[in-house]
Amino acid sequence: MDDKQVERILQNPKFKEMVSKKSTLSWTLTAIMLFVYVGFMLLVGYNKEFLHSSLSGGVTTWGIPLGLSIIVLSFLLCGVYSYIANNKLDQLNEDAMREVEAIAHEKGQN
Repeated sequence: MDDKQVERILQNPKFKEMVSKKSTLSWTLTAIMLFVYVGFMLLVGYNKEFLHSSLSGGVTTWGIPLGLSIIVLSFLLCGVYSYIANNKLDQLNEDAMREVEAIAHEKGQN
């Protein structure tokens, strides 16, 4: 594949759309996770009394379910990414790959 073909692939609208959507999805989910995690760490650092307080008058404190919810959230976000990637991004990827293969086969025609 020569430089001209690579440039045509990079300028392909379907390829650009696929890259853009993948990037937006990845950064959005990353921002959500970072926001939640940093928020929890700030809570640990600046409001320990809240985390030490009892959830329902028993021995379970607020820190335990909050910490577990962060773990659950990470699994949910992975599921969200997988669902969107499998149902939306894969079709864009296939369309882009068809066009990329067509560009690659045109090598001798240009």
